[in-house]
Amino acid sequence: MHLYKTSKGVILSHEFQNFLFREDWDTLINRSNLFEHLLQFADDKNKISGNEFAELINTSLLAPIGSQEVWAAGVTYLRSRDARMEEAKDAGGGDFYQKVYDAERPELFFKALSHRVAAHKQDVYIRKDSSWDVPEPEFTLFINSKGEIQACTIGNDMSSRSIEGENPLYLPQAKVYDRSCALGPFLYVMNEPISSETTIHLDINRNSETVFAGTVQLNKIKRSFDELAEYLFRECTFPVGCFLMTGTGIVPPDHFTLKEHDEVNITVDEMGTLSNRVAVRK
Repeated sequence: MHLYKTSKGVILSHEFQNFLFREDWDTLINRSNLFEHLLQFADDKNKISGNEFAELINTSLLAPIGSQEVWAAGVTYLRSRDARMEEAKDAGGGDFYQKVYDAERPELFFKALSHRVAAHKQDVYIRKDSSWDVPEPEFTLFINSKGEIQACTIGNDMSSRSIEGENPLYLPQAKVYDRSCALGPFLYVMNEPISSETTIHLDINRNSETVFAGTVQLNKIKRSFDELAEYLFRECTFPVGCFLMTGTGIVPPDHFTLKEHDEVNITVDEMGTLSNRVAVRK
């Protein structure tokens, strides 16, 4: 397990289930005041240097998840609303996305258990029975069992737009399958609220060429992180906390679909880059 302290937080990773502080990963991260707890151990024994950090992000890392569930919020950005309405209009479901965008209650759905989550540098999958697939770069919260937002990471909510577009009721099949989710490269434990001007960048490369790129700032999100967390915890308990993807504001144009061997790079200011190659499950 490694610690790397920045001016705004602590970057935490775990590898090969090597535990620090005599605690397993779930126990370590599922606490109040996680940042203050980690500061006690951010000394020369546990810290890594800037050069070591640069080398680390180029290696394969475990996803920063233990036995937590991953959930996701939908239609939290205007761009996402528009894309969902367009893909579902032929099925007569377009109005539902406008209604949920304007509604008091957000759209929240289960996304993955840890065994379906890809890590940094691992493959994410597109479905064999889908003809239109996109990544969804998402700022992702770690919320402890008390409902307190303690950290964040980068998420990729892989989506089969052709399946969801057939009928909104097919959302689970469009969203939930093996390697339909990626988290990483680290858990970023904040000592202050993340800036609303934080930018998410998406780059999709094919044969070493960029075929799509886009950016969005967190201030474009319609709902607050606290609001999303509160709704998720209203009737659900998470004994070791959970991860919540907060929606995407970057959607490639309708003519674009991912292909096998594409590389998806999602970068968030201060948090590094989550890189995954696209594959089809054998």
